[in-house]
Amino acid sequence: MLIDKNITWHSGNITKEDRYRLLSQNPKVVWFTGLSGSGKSTIAVEVEKQLFKENKLIYRLDGDNIRFGLNKDLGFKEEDRIENIRRISEVAKLFHDAGIITLVSFITPLEKMRELYRGIIGKENVIEVYVKADIEVCAKRDPKGLYKKAFNGEIKHFTGISDKFEEPNNPDLVIDTEMLSIEESTQLVLNYLNKQIRWM
Repeated sequence: MLIDKNITWHSGNITKEDRYRLLSQNPKVVWFTGLSGSGKSTIAVEVEKQLFKENKLIYRLDGDNIRFGLNKDLGFKEEDRIENIRRISEVAKLFHDAGIITLVSFITPLEKMRELYRGIIGKENVIEVYVKADIEVCAKRDPKGLYKKAFNGEIKHFTGISDKFEEPNNPDLVIDTEMLSIEESTQLVLNYLNKQIRWM
C-alpha cells in the first residue's frame, strides 16, 4: 500500500521512552496464535487480570471483538485475513508506542501473517505465544459451536478444516493446553513476561 506523497509525519516532543518511564514499564506486544478453541482468549483474559492486579497498564485485543467494529467489513478469505492482521498490527504498534502492554489474540493461521505483524510492530517488541491444541481437541471443546457449523458446511474458510493452519516456525513460548490447565498456562506467560519486560 503506497503512502500519499502529500502526507507528512508530525513528531511530538514526548518520546515513547518518556511514556515508558511515566508508566514504569517497558512494554511488549504478546501475540497469541493458535486454532479456534485452543485457549488463546481465555489465557489472555487471565493474564490481563493478573497484571492489572499488579497495577500494570495492559490492554487486550481479541480477534472476535475487533470484528464488531474496526474490522467488521472484513470476511475470512485469505486477503481479508491478511488485512485483518495488518490493521490490528498497526493498532498494537500504537498501543506499544503509548507504553501499554498489549495482548493480541488472533488465530493468525499463516506464517506470512506472522511475518507481517513482526515487520509492523518490530520483532524485538513482540512475544509470540503459540497456544497449541490438536484440531480434534479444539473441535471437541467447540466453545462457540463453530466447528459443528464448519463440519456441516455452514461456515466457509474455517481454519483447520477448510483453510490451513501453519504451526509457528519459532515461537517464543509454546503452551500446550491439552496438557496444561488455564492456571498453569497463565503462569507460564506471566513468568516469561517477567523475564522479558523491564519494570522501571
